[in-house]
Amino acid sequence: MLWAVQYQHPHSGTNKDFQLYPFRLIFKLLSDSRLANKLFAFEVAYIVVFIQEITTDIYEELMKEILGLRELSNEKLAEKFQEDRHAYVNSAYEWDYYVSTLFSGAGVLEKTQGELICKLQHGTTKTFRKVTRNIVEIPAQLKELVNNLETNYSFLEKPLLLNDPERLKIDVIKEIYSFYPRILLDSIGEVENELKLKLLNLPKLIEQYSNNNDGKEAYLFEDALTDGFNMFYNVEAEKIGGAGNTDIECLYLTKKKKFAVDAKSTKNKLSGINSGRLAGHRDKIGGEYTIVVAPRYVPAVLQDIQASPIVIIRASTFSEYLYNNIDNDIREIDFEDFDSIITNNLGTDISKNISNMTIERFATTS
Repeated sequence: MLWAVQYQHPHSGTNKDFQLYPFRLIFKLLSDSRLANKLFAFEVAYIVVFIQEITTDIYEELMKEILGLRELSNEKLAEKFQEDRHAYVNSAYEWDYYVSTLFSGAGVLEKTQGELICKLQHGTTKTFRKVTRNIVEIPAQLKELVNNLETNYSFLEKPLLLNDPERLKIDVIKEIYSFYPRILLDSIGEVENELKLKLLNLPKLIEQYSNNNDGKEAYLFEDALTDGFNMFYNVEAEKIGGAGNTDIECLYLTKKKKFAVDAKSTKNKLSGINSGRLAGHRDKIGGEYTIVVAPRYVPAVLQDIQASPIVIIRASTFSEYLYNNIDNDIREIDFEDFDSIITNNLGTDISKNISNMTIERFATTS
């Protein structure tokens, strides 16, 4: 899961100038035969932790700097560390005492003790921190996994932007924390069957297709939503589409009532809803209400649905609810709570209601 850790990170407090995947970089360096597949603690403390972004050119310069440091004696290295003692005393201590020790204990790094280079005074206190030649390497049993992760999720990838102007910050944070690559799940025996893996991917497709990237994914959004509503064990959903029809016709089996689903995929914000047109769609199927699923919308849209049997739900909220149910092995997802929220909140956006229900149900178990 270190592969998903990025800078900036929502909870690290790291300066916004840092834009990279730090541990992907660490493992890339450890996989480089030019470094004999190992890193010394003094190299990480003096150079690596100060890298703010990474490109192929920056990586090659970093490689030269590390190899250059390896040629220096302990005395020369000690002089370099004394040049900015305050910065280096922290980086040396945090990597050697905490990070590498923690990863070694967790089995994701192999740590070997090396000789002492020097000691740095911590501020004006009487505390001194060691700069060492301690070594870290990738454990033999993890080399294949690391190689597969790097092949599919490169250290050169740009991290997600917390201030992405086209996305809500909460959606970016959710994506950071939902990094569960097939490679990882396979390696730890968590892929029970292909069906569950396919289902876990469905909520992500719903959110992805809702954004109608390049105007080519509108129909895929309808397909994914149809599959999504069929995840409820007591709902039958069928894609209809076409002029004058609702996108998806649904039957809530328990109460024997129909409802319509209108898929609004859009790269920008949804700017309007024609409630009269949606009423015609409902009449055609005998539906009681319409659920409009969209990635985002302008506030004026809520005026369009006031006092009408229509509700809005954000695609990300709907997909999050499904994902948590699937991930917690709930095979019979009941539509009852959805129906209750909808009928009690017609003419509104029910995303917050659904999100609160998701948190109440899964926050302590996921």
